[in-house]
Amino acid sequence: MLTQNRIHEVKVKNITVGAQSLTIAAGPCVLETFDEALYIAEQMKKLCAAFGFGYIFKASFDKANRTSISSYRGPGIDKGLKWLAEIGSRLDIPVVTDIHEPEQAEKAAAFVDLLQIPAFLSRQTDLLVAASKTGKPLNIKKAQFMAPEDMRSVVGKCREAGNAELILCERGTMFGYHALSVDFRSLPVMRALGCPVMFDATHSVQMPGGKGDRSGGDRSYVLPLIRAAVAVGVDALFMETHPDPDKAMCDGPNMVPLGRMEEILRQTAALDKIVRETIDYSNLDWAEE
Repeated sequence: MLTQNRIHEVKVKNITVGAQSLTIAAGPCVLETFDEALYIAEQMKKLCAAFGFGYIFKASFDKANRTSISSYRGPGIDKGLKWLAEIGSRLDIPVVTDIHEPEQAEKAAAFVDLLQIPAFLSRQTDLLVAASKTGKPLNIKKAQFMAPEDMRSVVGKCREAGNAELILCERGTMFGYHALSVDFRSLPVMRALGCPVMFDATHSVQMPGGKGDRSGGDRSYVLPLIRAAVAVGVDALFMETHPDPDKAMCDGPNMVPLGRMEEILRQTAALDKIVRETIDYSNLDWAEE
């Protein structure tokens, strides 16, 4: 039987994930130029404010898991972290970036407000412990090969290391070759661990390695999946966006064109309002009745 525990709200700079309003984490897959990243953050901040959403700017300083060794990875940790901190400071918004090695945790924590654990690395104990010990809140993506209930052990590692400020993120599960699927039961299952839950809409439509030397994807499914996640009930949405995804240097096929974000957020706000006004997440123990 699914029993929903009261979730622990997570403070990320000036917003609270798991509170009464939905949080949007969005930005480019990888930092390409500072000016472009700043522009995306400015536009997303305005849009999220218009719809009453909290906003976290997202971008990677290094994509360490590219399909090809010759693919663009980003500006690197030193320049990238400075860019992220500058964007957060100029716009007074929280910033999240992913780390890949335990040695990066403390350095990144000095520049950003939320540390992200990539899906493929969510079982790496040393990385989880190092990130937890920084004292920064964590966004932990469920691995593509893990069942949602297995995140209990991940949460346990972080709490044992002294960090209970955890967000759990669904980003699709491996389904055959070059395909992912989303089991939306994972959202209430992970939320039952007492953590706010985020849905990664753009990586859920990714096709890992689907184009041979790079990943593919189909962004046309992003909005339907968002509508499903919001209907189920979710605390935050994660989306990668770019002014011209077809020219982006990473994950273009599954990124949302920045010009489409207003309509996506409009539909999201309409559905989220209905769900929050009609569903009591603390009273889901009706299965035995």
